[in-house]
Amino acid sequence: MLPPITPINETERLLSLHSLRILDTPSEERFDRITRMAKRLFGVEICLISLVDSHRQWFKSKQGLDACETSREISFCGHAIHSEEVMIIADASRDERFSDNPLVVDAPFIRFYAGCPIHGPNGHRVGTLCLIDSRQRSLNSADQETLQDFARMVEDQLVIASQVTVDVLTQVANRRGFHMVANHMLSLCRRTGMEAELLFFDLDHFKNMNDRHGHRVGDELLRHFAALLIRCFRTADVIARLGGDEFVVMMAASREESRIAIRRLEELAVEEVCDIRRQLAWSVGSLSFDSQRHTSVGSMLKDADALMYEHKLQRRRTGS
Repeated sequence: MLPPITPINETERLLSLHSLRILDTPSEERFDRITRMAKRLFGVEICLISLVDSHRQWFKSKQGLDACETSREISFCGHAIHSEEVMIIADASRDERFSDNPLVVDAPFIRFYAGCPIHGPNGHRVGTLCLIDSRQRSLNSADQETLQDFARMVEDQLVIASQVTVDVLTQVANRRGFHMVANHMLSLCRRTGMEAELLFFDLDHFKNMNDRHGHRVGDELLRHFAALLIRCFRTADVIARLGGDEFVVMMAASREESRIAIRRLEELAVEEVCDIRRQLAWSVGSLSFDSQRHTSVGSMLKDADALMYEHKLQRRRTGS
């Protein structure tokens, strides 16, 4: 067995990893959803988000494995972080670096491994998104690109977790953060056929409320609505404030699932009404991703905005 060597920039790499403040934190749906999708798509037994610490590799998300961490000395990911390329081991029992590795000769009896490096916000390779199987496997170039897409989605979530792309007032993603995550999600949808829904929200009469009650009350209402979105939608969904009184949610979901989520939001808002929040109302445009029509996140936003405006006009005509 050949243990992984230490990268030349190890000090900077570890500083980058620890600055994320993510080691030994509880599992999070936004990361688990990525590993679940990758495990299902590639048909492997195990999928991990592995962060390579000084003496261990720790799993922020794990599917198909009970262990929370292993020694860095026996890790495959310790080798994978040395390159920008996807590291592929078709049969570890025939590779001199791993043939007598405890993870190969004993459970989980690794044969196939594919690890794509994931980077912290400052560019250092802090770990991998990896696929593992007890059977010999391979990945073609298209599969490798898909694995890289999943890895970029992990990186997007790390950026958001580091507060680089978060709206200060509401603590949801800002416009930049939304575009970053949504673009990679749409790339994955085009490649795999996965469904996606975009919901575009606009708060009704918000300007009048600001003029009548002041910006402090307006800010309170914005924070309240963002909190409702966080409670209603899954942590894997991309929730963002585009600016002013406009909010969006991108879901890896079907049209019916988005309708259920909107109904849940309406029910939750009714339960929470009090004081100025009784005036909370919104219009929403709901749009399904169409790979032929939507060439970018911007084109989806434009169509969803138009649907939202139609909903707003309809509500005005009916007085609802």
